[in-house]
Amino acid sequence: MKIVITGATGNVGTSVLEALDDEPAVTEVVGLARRQSRLPTDKARMVSADISRDDLVPHFRGADAVIHLAWMIQPLRDEKLLDAVNVQGSRRVFEAALAAGVPSIVYASSVGVYGPGPKDRAVDETWATTGVPSSLYSRQKVLVERQLDDIERDNPQVRIVRMRTGLVFKRGAASEMRRYFVGRLVPTWLFRKRLIPIVPDIPQLRFQAVHGLDAGRAYCQAVVSDVRGAFNVAAEPIIDADALARMFDARKVPMRARTLRRLVKASYRLRLQPSSPGLLDMALQLPIMDIRRAHEELGWTPRRSATEAIMEVFEGIKEKAGMRTAPLEPARQVT
Repeated sequence: MKIVITGATGNVGTSVLEALDDEPAVTEVVGLARRQSRLPTDKARMVSADISRDDLVPHFRGADAVIHLAWMIQPLRDEKLLDAVNVQGSRRVFEAALAAGVPSIVYASSVGVYGPGPKDRAVDETWATTGVPSSLYSRQKVLVERQLDDIERDNPQVRIVRMRTGLVFKRGAASEMRRYFVGRLVPTWLFRKRLIPIVPDIPQLRFQAVHGLDAGRAYCQAVVSDVRGAFNVAAEPIIDADALARMFDARKVPMRARTLRRLVKASYRLRLQPSSPGLLDMALQLPIMDIRRAHEELGWTPRRSATEAIMEVFEGIKEKAGMRTAPLEPARQVT
């Protein structure tokens, strides 16, 4: 099999490359990204291409599947740029795959595509994909899934898989995540467990995570299996105040969601940190996902816990960890 991956040099992309490298059925891998990087496997070759403007059809010809991972998270304040890459760029990827006759498309969707839902029970892949309106990320993920709805209707011969993952963490992505979500004003030395004596105890703050390498294995299974449709992908345990308190040996302090959101909103407006309140809204509103379909139809089970994944990033930030690709480069870390 020949597999082409857009966004091959990012957090999920590098994990998918490692998984495909171990898959005997995959004989050729082409990694697409805007900037040249050294890919972390021997099986893959690198191609520089921008999904928002370059001709993608030549790169897709002869592929058995296209895995579309390319997505821009920052700068959140530049909605026009994010639309050009995330929404219009995705449309260009799908159109190019159809023009090249690619029989399978595997798309990096997200838990963020779901509408607000329950925190006390898990929902399956039939939950409404209406998104969280206050989150640009969520709205754009919904728009791209609507594109896939149209493609499925008009091209039933194309196998389409939507991977709806929880938050994806691994040590190699620590520097990128620090830039994207924490910013440059928080010094590295603050990333010590003993310096986090308390965690907010907010009942609605419950979310799911998965280790990047486990997510990569799920994508690999989606490529080599004859499956279609959406798959929820996440690991145990659910991350809530109790889990955070155990991870950091911290004390839980009751807090209203409204109070935390005001703090996030004020610091974002003052440009003290790069995470918009819409990202917090997703954590507060998105449902807990049922991952049984991934277990049963992909044969996928995570090998690492959600807490292990989060702690890898936390420790990785302290150690200025990263990978030798343009998005994950540790040299861009702050001190």
